[in-house]
Amino acid sequence: MSGSVLCAVDISNGTDDIPTIQRAAKLADLDGVQLDVIAVVPDFGLSPVATFFSESHHEEMVNQAKVLLNNLVTQAIGPEANAKVRHVISTGRAYEEVIKTAEVSGASLIVVGAHKADLEDYLLGPNASRIVRHSECSVYVVRPES
Repeated sequence: MSGSVLCAVDISNGTDDIPTIQRAAKLADLDGVQLDVIAVVPDFGLSPVATFFSESHHEEMVNQAKVLLNNLVTQAIGPEANAKVRHVISTGRAYEEVIKTAEVSGASLIVVGAHKADLEDYLLGPNASRIVRHSECSVYVVRPES
């Protein structure tokens, strides 16, 4: 592998993505490449929902996401390994931002977690399946342990 490993997590899932981060770290270590971990916050933009939030709400969400992502990665792989990880907070649709970040960073592999699907996921497709379908690089899906 010549590029980095990009691990996509959903910080709203609490500690559910710890196994995903751990697997991504092992894969990056095996090839001696950079590990990047991305979390995506929603963009309310010009939608009708945006009018319910203050102008500073997005900045507050991003700042909180940075703290949560740092804590999650530290919990998953420890503070020493976390210090070497590039943390990425992006705004928009999760699957689009993950794919865009992978392309911009030159990632050779995207690691995502598979979570229990809701009925709407079968109709729309969850972020993981969209990343698998649309990514230009390989995608490794970490299944939850039963």
